[in-house]
This record gives sequence, structure tokens and C-alpha cells, in this order.
Amino acid sequence: MLFGLTTAYWLTVHSFVTIVAVLLYAITAHVLQQRRHPTAAIAWVLFIVLAPYVALPAFLTFGSRKQARPRNRPLLAPPATDAEGPWAIQTALALGQPEPQAYEDLHIHADGPAALAALWGTIAGARHTIDLCTFIVGRDAVGYTLIERLSAKARSGVQVRVMVDGLGSLMRSRPDLRALRDAGVAYLLFVPPLHSPLKGRTNLRDHRKMLVADAGFETQRLWCGGRNLASEYFTGEPGRPPWHDLSFDLGGPFVAQAGALFEHDWAFAGGMPRSPLPIGPTDPLSHCAQLIASGPDQADDTVYSLLITAAYRARRRIALITPYFVPDAALLTALCLAARRGVQVDLLMPSRSNHRLSDIARSRALRALAAAGGRLWTVPHMQHAKLVIVDETLALVGSTNLDSRSLFLNYELMVAFHDRTAIAGFAAWFETECAEAHALVPRRAGLLTDVGEGLVLWLGFQL
Repeated sequence: MLFGLTTAYWLTVHSFVTIVAVLLYAITAHVLQQRRHPTAAIAWVLFIVLAPYVALPAFLTFGSRKQARPRNRPLLAPPATDAEGPWAIQTALALGQPEPQAYEDLHIHADGPAALAALWGTIAGARHTIDLCTFIVGRDAVGYTLIERLSAKARSGVQVRVMVDGLGSLMRSRPDLRALRDAGVAYLLFVPPLHSPLKGRTNLRDHRKMLVADAGFETQRLWCGGRNLASEYFTGEPGRPPWHDLSFDLGGPFVAQAGALFEHDWAFAGGMPRSPLPIGPTDPLSHCAQLIASGPDQADDTVYSLLITAAYRARRRIALITPYFVPDAALLTALCLAARRGVQVDLLMPSRSNHRLSDIARSRALRALAAAGGRLWTVPHMQHAKLVIVDETLALVGSTNLDSRSLFLNYELMVAFHDRTAIAGFAAWFETECAEAHALVPRRAGLLTDVGEGLVLWLGFQL
């Protein structure tokens, strides 16, 4: 009798906890306007129902996807309808991104040593300010040299600020940064994972990567791309070849946009009020680029929305490079439909990345894209670049991977190039990277393989 009463009491308490947990999920999603994909929402609800004592703390810690969304955002003009016109610009504007700005002296880095030389040159050329945002600083030759050079600049009177992601700083041991502070460098962790003042934001990482020198001055320069500041992204280490990655540097008025984004993120990391990114006029006759910021601070999933639009607007070719290809159903469908209507869709990725779960999870999407007529290419080395080229209309370069974390959770930065000269330059870089590539023909999955892939997708890429 006592056992029966105890069991009934426990079941009543358990049911109450489960109901409260589901209600908290629903209320939190509604109040914070957390727009989720149905598969992600179902995954969270099932997780909460099956294991509420684990799932609820996990959701409150990691489940937040967006900051409070801006309300009453003014509607902008609809995208242009001409096939080769500024549909990419108009789409970005409709997503709340700044106007394109002129740039000059674009250098696309051929390889790691060229990228490192450009990084050191950008730092050396700074006369007034240096603002650095990165996900990882390595405890290696590149990391220590970076600290030395930034410290020397700070001691010479240049205002230097460094912002490193909180979780990124834990994923790889970083060098001792006290030398920066001793030299007068301002340093912040972006949302420290164990001391965050914003509950529920631990899972939202700052994956943006840029070094802005002298923003707003005549000597302004931007170094940007997908590289973290560690040896494997540039020169490698004994016995370990460098990863292939993509970065670039440029000058001109566009740099001020990147500087404004850094100010925006710096204020958030320091707990200060943030001002909106400036939207200024552009010269349509000049080479122009457009800053595409994506993440919890944006009202929309900007890069994701731009990619889907691009897939439907493409007429001849879509070229993609990514280390991790785990798109959601809508983006995968858009790419497959582009391939089915005759657009040449080329996807380049490493044969094996540094994240085994991602390699397992990508298999379903690869089979679907190949069945639609897309061409899949793999390289034997680690390919960490992030690049999307659409016809001769758009080149997107930056930090965003083609997976759910980058597209829906992380703070990311892509730069959209709209002039044909730059697009041709990035297309040439793509073709160079394809020189070592081999065509991939995905194998049909058996039952156990299919179930395993589904579990990895659900547990690793939906929650």
C-alpha cells in the first residue's frame, strides 16, 4: 500500500514537472519570439517530455536562439526582378543589412602564408586603432606573435581592442593574455560561458572573424574571412599540414561598416547599450561590398535567407565551399531545385573534416543533392573555407558554415561582393582549390546507417 502511494505520488510530481517544463518552453519561445524550425521545436519538446530534469536546465542554458526581436521594423522595397540586377542587394536591405559601400585594393589571399603576411601587414600599417574579433587565439607561434605585435602597437600609442568568444577560448587553450593588458590593450570575452550575465545565451557563440585597422581614417583596412588565429589556419605545425581556408583584405569606405559592427558587438560584450548599424549611401558606379551580419542580434536569419533567395534566383551556377554541410530541409530543397532546373551546383568540402559527427550528419543531404544533379567534390586535406558564388552576381565570403549552428545560432559575418571583378577573383580561387578535388558519388544507405544518421541529425543538429 505504501509502495503504491509512493509510486502514485512520484508519478504525480513527475507529471507536474513535465507539464511545467513544457509550458516554460512554450512561454519562453513566445515571449522571446524564438522562431524555430519545426524539427528543432519537436526535438526540444520530446527531449523535455522524456527527460525533463535534464532537458529543462539544458534548454534554459543552451536553448535561446535569438535576442528580443526588433518590433515594427519598417518594410523596404521588394527585390528587383531582373535576372542580373541587384536582387542580392535588395534582399540584404530587406533583411535589415546596411547599404553597399565602396571598397578598394582587394587582396584575396592565395594561401595561409599570404594570409598571415597580410594580417601582419594590416597590424603594422595601423596608425590610430586596431579592433580584433576572433573565435580562437591559438597557443602556438601565431598566437604568441599576435600578442607581441598587438602589444607593441598599444605601447606605441595605437588604441587596441581584442574580443575573443567565451566558448571558443575554452575549446582550445589560449595563450596568457596578461601581456595584452599590461601593454594597455582592452580585452573582452564575448559571453563568458561560466559567468554570463545573460542566462540562456551560453550556446550563442561569436564566430565572426575580422581585424579592423583605423576605421574611419584615411588608412583604414579590413582583414577578414574564415580563419581563426592559430597556426593550423596559416602555416601548420611540424607533422601537421595547414588547413586550407579563405580570407581577404581591403581598404576604402566599406571598412567603416565593419568597424561599426565591431562597436556593436563590443558594446554587447561589455554590457553597454548598442546603437544600430549605420545605413549610408553608396556609389553605384564603384566596386561595392555589403556587410551581412547574422546571428541572435538580427531580426531575421540573414545569411540563411539570402542563400535560399540565391538558390532560387541563380540562372547558371552556384559554387559552394564549406567544411560542414548540414543544411535544413528548406535550404537543401532550394539547392536541389536549382540543380533540377539546370543550374550547375558544385559543392566542395573535405573528404573528412575535424568534426566526425558533421561528416556523418551530412550524408543524407549529400545523397539528396547528388540525386538532384548537383556535383559533389572532396579534397584530401581539411578545407575550412566558407564561400558561395552565384552566377556573376554575388560572392559571399566570411565565417558562416552551411550547418544549423552557423545559420541559426552563431553570431556570423559574411561580406557580399557585387561587382564582377571581385566575383571572378573568388571564382578563380574556387577553381584553384578544385585542382586536388575528386568527385564524390554517395553510397545508398542501409537501414542501420540511415537510423544512425537520423539520430546524429536529431541529437546533434536540432537541439
